[in-house]
Parts: sequence; C-alpha cells; structure tokens
Amino acid sequence: MKRYRFETDEHELFRKSFKKFLDEEAVPNYEQWEKDRIIPLEFWRKLGENGYLCPQVEEKYGGLHVDYSFGVIINEELERVGGGMTGIALHNDITIPYIEEFGTEEQKQRWLPKSITGEYISSIAMTEPGAGSDLANITTTAVRDGDHYIVNGSKTFITNGIHTNLVLLAVKTDSKTAKKHDGVSLLIVEGPTPGFTKGRKLDKMGIHSQDTAELFFEDCRVPVSNLIGEEGMGFKYMMRKLQQERLGVALATQIASEDMLELTLNYVKERQAFDRPISSFQNTQFKIAEIATRIELGKTFLEALIEDHIAGKDVVTRVSMAKYWISESAQDTAKTCVQLHGGYGFMEEYKIARRYRDIVVTSIYAGTNEVMKRIIAKNLGI
Repeated sequence: MKRYRFETDEHELFRKSFKKFLDEEAVPNYEQWEKDRIIPLEFWRKLGENGYLCPQVEEKYGGLHVDYSFGVIINEELERVGGGMTGIALHNDITIPYIEEFGTEEQKQRWLPKSITGEYISSIAMTEPGAGSDLANITTTAVRDGDHYIVNGSKTFITNGIHTNLVLLAVKTDSKTAKKHDGVSLLIVEGPTPGFTKGRKLDKMGIHSQDTAELFFEDCRVPVSNLIGEEGMGFKYMMRKLQQERLGVALATQIASEDMLELTLNYVKERQAFDRPISSFQNTQFKIAEIATRIELGKTFLEALIEDHIAGKDVVTRVSMAKYWISESAQDTAKTCVQLHGGYGFMEEYKIARRYRDIVVTSIYAGTNEVMKRIIAKNLGI
C-alpha cells in the first residue's frame, strides 16, 4: 500500500524489498545491538551490497541516482525497527550530500564509491563541548601549513563516532574575521589519520544501538585537497543542508509516533481492567483519538514538505515548524502511551519503554526546538 500520493509502483516495490531486508537482517538482531550499544560493521556492508546506502548518488560513482523520495522510504523503515538506526540515515542523507554538492570531481571519485559499499562510514562533526546549536562559535581550528591544515580541537555527541572513517569536520580557518560564521570551513578527515583519535563510546539515555562518541584532533595534518567547497563557506553550506537533516528528524519522529500508537492500540484492546478492555473506557478512547489526530496532521504536513523539498523549494521555515512540532508531539504521545500501558509501560521488555527513552533526543539534535522557534520567528519578521 502506497503511503504518499507521490509514490509510484517503483516506490512501493522498493519499500517492500527494504522492509523484507530489515525483517531478515535487522529486526531479529536489534535487541542485541541495543545491548551491545552498536550496530555491527557487517550490517553496514550488507546495506551497501543491497543498494541501500546513498541511493541518490549518481550511477557513475555506484549509486542508483534516485531522488529523496527513496531516502524517505529508507528513513521511515529504519525508524520502524528502532531509533538506534538513525546513523544510517545520517550517512545517506546528511553527510554524503555535502560531498555530492560541494565536492570536487576528484573528491567524489575518492569517497563516494566506498560510501555506497559501506567501506566508508561517515559522520558529521559540528558539535563541541562548548558549542552545540551555536555553530558560529566553534573553537576547533585548522591552520594552513603549506599543503596541509593543522587541526586542533574536539567534537562531542558525534553519531557514528565509533565506526566512522570519513569525518566531515567543521573548523575555524579564520578566527579573526568580524563575522564569526565567515571563518568556518569544512574538511574531510579520513581515518586513521595521525593526530585524530576517538574517545569513549558515550553512554546515552536512549538510541543505544547508535554508536556516539567524542572525537579529538591534536596537530592532525589534513591535506588541503580535503577541503569541501571554498574556505570560509562552511557555515553557509551547513545552513543549506540543515533543511534536509531537520526534515529527516521530523520523518523519524512521525514514524515513531505511528509505531507508538499501533503498540498502544493493540495493548488497550487486549488488556482488561474492571472486567472490561481498557479500550472501552472513555478516557482511553479520548487519549487515543487525540494521538491519532496529531499523527494524521503530521503526516499530511510532511507529505507537502517532502514534495516541495524534492522540487527544490525553500522550506526552511516549514521544516523548522515540522521538526519542532512533530518531535514535541511525539514526546507527548510517548508519555500518554506509557501511561496507557500502566506498569508494563515501564518494563524493558515492552517496546513502548524504549520508544519513550529514544524520543527525548529528537527535540535536541539537528538544532534544538528553541532554535527552531527562533528561526520561525525570524522568518516571520520578528
């Protein structure tokens, strides 16, 4: 069954094929990955072998050269497995597109084919211990020294941080410019590179199977040929690409909400209290109706956003609205669904407990929801 009006028979077949792949390769193993706090490299390789990594990349580099609508399907089906699959979406739709749009032909030939096979696992290193959403104030520096940049600094909360061997790194190449954002550039750091080390695997509240780490750079020599685009343009590049990243977060939280509703509907129909199903109580019915309505509104909003984004329209304001509203709505949904599960909602063996943990971070990453509201207000002229 087609989910969106823009889907064709090809989309439907692609979704069925990918879901079958995940049902065989991911779903039976996901609980173990959550315990291990990491998705094995073998699974990344299988994704690559089956054409599910970076399908948007041009065929001459090994991709399928399809549009973002196929990325939507991949993101949604990954989220149905669990929130810890988010690093794959980051690789496909956030990091690699920087190389596609701003990279040189030599860079594309060097990095894209192995990103498609899963030999390269990418990460995007923006956040620092003292600079989260405020990207203009990063302190990691890259000083030109002949044909190299000497990089010093650290990054934290980096998705794919343990597995990564292709880091898109935000650095300050000019710390003296009056406009702080004019001094930001983007470099690719390949691993292993002397001076580049990975810190501990961070122990997070949720999305456990997603490896997240600190990255350190100490006199790390990075070739000037690894500069992405123009020096000093990094901040502008990031602002352009954050639209798709935030759309991806909105998509993931929408699917998480739908999954929570399905889990809870099934539970309240089966669970008895006072000799009747919980679903027969008016309070339960009202709560479920509220959740279902929010979910339907979110889906309709997202469908229009996806279409406009694929068409190349500027949807920054609306994407900010979607990221903020759907993620906060999903957290309300999680709270209500746990409550409707009663004591069982607090048990690790019930998926709703994991959903409750995982959903919290969606209002933080890709720009906090406070930043989203600030963008909305600014674009409304206030």
